[in-house]
Amino acid sequence: MIIAGLQKVSLIDYLGKVSCVVFLSGCNFDCPYCHNPDLVRCGAPAALLDKMEVYGFLQKRREVLDGVVISGGEPTLQKDLFSFCDKIKQFDYPIKLDTNGSRPEVIERLIHEGLVDYIAMDIKTEPSHYSPYIVRDYDPGDILSSIQVIMESGILYEFRTTCVKPIVCEAAIERIAETIKGARRYALQRFRNRKVLHPEFFDGTVAFYTEDELRQLKTIAGKWVKKCVVR
Repeated sequence: MIIAGLQKVSLIDYLGKVSCVVFLSGCNFDCPYCHNPDLVRCGAPAALLDKMEVYGFLQKRREVLDGVVISGGEPTLQKDLFSFCDKIKQFDYPIKLDTNGSRPEVIERLIHEGLVDYIAMDIKTEPSHYSPYIVRDYDPGDILSSIQVIMESGILYEFRTTCVKPIVCEAAIERIAETIKGARRYALQRFRNRKVLHPEFFDGTVAFYTEDELRQLKTIAGKWVKKCVVR
């Protein structure tokens, strides 16, 4: 496991729970607005945490924490993810997984083996338009498969889109929401232009959506899903 960080307490990352967040290093996408740029590429060994250190922390905090969030980077790239989740489950913690949805076979196995309790999947933009902004030469079928697996899983889940121009527009939100028709929860996230992966991408551009524009996006998406929120 390439564990790059541990946030010991969070009140916002796992809906309704006091959680910690384990950050795994490495990602297969190149989102210019990524707010965890240090985690996109694997960090130097000296900066990493040993998984035994994380296990020790979780064992000591069982009376304080309600759950564990595994985030990144992209967690599904880690070959030891299954054993890592299994060990956390032995401490009786529910697990929330943050994922970009690029590896549906990993998501499906995690669900099938009962290793995750909540999945938050980022949908960057309309799946057929991930290139060139998110990743080049990518098969949108993987994103669509992950959406289907998650929606049919029976576990708690949400989909999320960071609303940033020009990657996301009204038409893209409409198509995403139609793709996840009937989803239990869809979160539209505000773009915050600080410590992003590619700040040069935003030079001379207005990437933010105003509050009025976000409300309009929510109206568009809300027609398709059970609950749409802006955060």
